[in-house]
Amino acid sequence: MKPNNRSSLRKVIVKRARRSRVFRRIFSAMIVLGLLAFLGAVGFLAYLVHESPSVDALKDYRPSTTTRIYSDRNELVDSFFAEDRQVIAIAEVPDVVIKAFVAGEDARFFQHEGLDLVGILRAFIKNMIAGEIVQGGSTITQQVARSLYLSPERTFIRKIREAILAWKIDRYLQKHEILELYLNHIYLGHGAYGIEAASQSYFGKSTRSLTLSEAAILAGLPKAPSRFSPYVNMERARQRQAYVLTRMQEDGYITQAARDKALQEPVKLISSKPREKIAPYFTENVRRYILEKYGADALYREGLEVYTTINVEMQKAANDAVERGLKEMETREKFPAGELQGALLCMDVRTGEVKAMVGGRDYKKSEFNRATQARRRPGSSFKPFVYTAAFDKGMTPASVIIDSPLIFNDAVRGEWKPQNFEHKFFGPTTLRTALTLSRNVVTVKVLQEIGLAYAIDYAHNMGINSPLTRDLTLALGTSTVTLQEMIRGYGVLANSGKRVEPYFIRKIVDRRGHVLEEQAPQVEQAIDPRIAYLTTSVLQNVVQEGTGERVKAIGRPVAGKTGTTDDYYDAWFIGYSPSLVAGVWVGFDAEKTMGRSGVGGRAAAPIWLYFMEQALAGKPVEAFTAPEGVVFARIDPKTGLLA
Repeated sequence: MKPNNRSSLRKVIVKRARRSRVFRRIFSAMIVLGLLAFLGAVGFLAYLVHESPSVDALKDYRPSTTTRIYSDRNELVDSFFAEDRQVIAIAEVPDVVIKAFVAGEDARFFQHEGLDLVGILRAFIKNMIAGEIVQGGSTITQQVARSLYLSPERTFIRKIREAILAWKIDRYLQKHEILELYLNHIYLGHGAYGIEAASQSYFGKSTRSLTLSEAAILAGLPKAPSRFSPYVNMERARQRQAYVLTRMQEDGYITQAARDKALQEPVKLISSKPREKIAPYFTENVRRYILEKYGADALYREGLEVYTTINVEMQKAANDAVERGLKEMETREKFPAGELQGALLCMDVRTGEVKAMVGGRDYKKSEFNRATQARRRPGSSFKPFVYTAAFDKGMTPASVIIDSPLIFNDAVRGEWKPQNFEHKFFGPTTLRTALTLSRNVVTVKVLQEIGLAYAIDYAHNMGINSPLTRDLTLALGTSTVTLQEMIRGYGVLANSGKRVEPYFIRKIVDRRGHVLEEQAPQVEQAIDPRIAYLTTSVLQNVVQEGTGERVKAIGRPVAGKTGTTDDYYDAWFIGYSPSLVAGVWVGFDAEKTMGRSGVGGRAAAPIWLYFMEQALAGKPVEAFTAPEGVVFARIDPKTGLLA
């Protein structure tokens, strides 16, 4: 070989040797880097596993659930919640519902261990063929992990955490336990969380009663509740339903015939409009009580069962009566529509259970409760307290007072001359006649006779809690009180002198069935039953031939009293049967006059009549029974002496 060729070959060998060393170094470096990356990934994965949340608490899963308010007959009347959810045990969920969700969301749920690599690959291929996302890769277990533990952000790290948690959950819980978590926690649109709330929201029935067709509609929602909602787009919801049914058929859960039949069934949805609340003022009263005593978490998240005293039929009658009466008055007096306000409260005489409450004309416009929160002047409806105190101090309905002019000079009021409604005086008048015809001057003289302190203490004992004016104008109802106080006071007269406390809640039960509280009637003998009967006897006259004659049309024994203020700002009628006491107030919130038609007998009494006719319909006619010690005799109304 020539020298030049040898030299060239040597150079080539040297270059190749150098290149080989470089390649070996690069390869070694790559191995080292790969190993470091692998170890780093393993370490990072171990760190994520170690730092992932514990799943031990899932055995005692306590989701936010709905507090439900029930009537006296255990009918659902309202609910309060942070998330509208009703937990249902997996054992109560029909097999067809479970299979619909498994087929639609995670076909290999019962085979995989939290992660489904086969399902992920299948979903990828189907989505590529369709050109859009038609099938997801997340398992039901991953969805549980995501919704219970992770934020909604879409990052690679979150997906790894989700996979780790799904694996841990699958090792910790049985499949039916995971399904119970999933079906109770998942959001299914229109404010409904969980299958039971969704079933009620869309179809007005429990999950237990869902058909295959309905189950497939709901099973199509988890992927995108708003997009596939039948309320939003029925055609799209139907397409998703068909997908779920097809998957069920492919997985062997249903036959072709069952699939076709379900697709042909019409989707019968209930109205998507929020249901009109039957007793919003009543349930708001209940809500505030629970919030104050048990806190917001208990009210909105702990799923309390609250059994109340409200009677649905009576409440509907109260709603209708108030609206009817106010509209009639607005039409008659040409008041602006909707401005006139009213309130009604009805209580069981013997127990104190509040059966109906209307706190205003429209709760959506004003949440202010005029039955319990508004303090207004009761006018002449306060007079029965004065006369009852007088009877207890020795007077009788036959006692005679001279109805004649009175003049008072007061440092605050100046000169005050009490006047009767008719602006004239009637001479010798029995107390029965005075209360029946609501004579102001006689009532002032009665109050003067028995003393302010005695009358005020007596009214407080009967149930009036508000401060009362310590002057003789008290006789005419110038001190402000609530309708609830008036109901409690008149209830004493109706209940043979026994005072009962109005109450709204019978029982509160927590989500585990433990009774948190149970209320019973609070009854106390406040006044002599004979005295209570004397006033009741006179108040029956008020209905039969006095200022409350308008309610005589009820056709059964009732007693009551009208109330009207001097300026016609407030109109009242408080009345009772032996079993129910109810009161009505009518007026403007801004305290402006209703004119001369704003008297209790014309503005409030008709509403009371409309309500009580319905509340007592079908119930036995009861009479007020005189207790022992009451003597009856015919009296000359002019002299008060025996006829």
